Amino acid sequence: MSSLTLSLSRAAPLWRGLVLALCGAALITLGAKVQIPFWPVPMTLHTLAVFAVAAALGPRLGVAAMLAYLGAGALGLPVFSGTPERGIGLAYMAGPTGGYLAGYLLAAGLIGALAQRRCWLGRGLAMLAGLVVVYAAGMAWLAAFVPASKLLATGVVPFLLGDLVKIALAATLLSGLSRIKARGQ
Repeated sequence: MSSLTLSLSRAAPLWRGLVLALCGAALITLGAKVQIPFWPVPMTLHTLAVFAVAAALGPRLGVAAMLAYLGAGALGLPVFSGTPERGIGLAYMAGPTGGYLAGYLLAAGLIGALAQRRCWLGRGLAMLAGLVVVYAAGMAWLAAFVPASKLLATGVVPFLLGDLVKIALAATLLSGLSRIKARGQ
């Protein structure tokens, strides 16, 4: 009987992690679908969701959530921004935004590792480092679709202000949740 109890206690963290990763993927999907009028381009809450999930769940579960999200998209589920109108599945992932999706995966691990047990500024800086990774991977891939002279103007400049606002919001949200959690203990 004790071996059964031991097996169940080992399975609990696995199930908990799976549920957290799937909830994170759902939150990322929701963020990709919410579109807010912004200048110079409309903005989604995709970056905010990816960065907040990574900072909240840590590197292992943050990457797992992003992998679940990407896996759902690769299977053809309309989880990405602009889907199904702009295509679905691997065809969408191989398009101009594919590098940004890969960058989100890399950034999830980096942010998750750097943001653990940090204050607002530390979380914000971790997310800023993640944003650099997203832009680097995104522009490297986008170079196959856009002339090099237009990469910054196409792949960074229109999104930079919105992404900085989202980083500030995500860091503030997580700091507020940390304070609420600390008061409850």
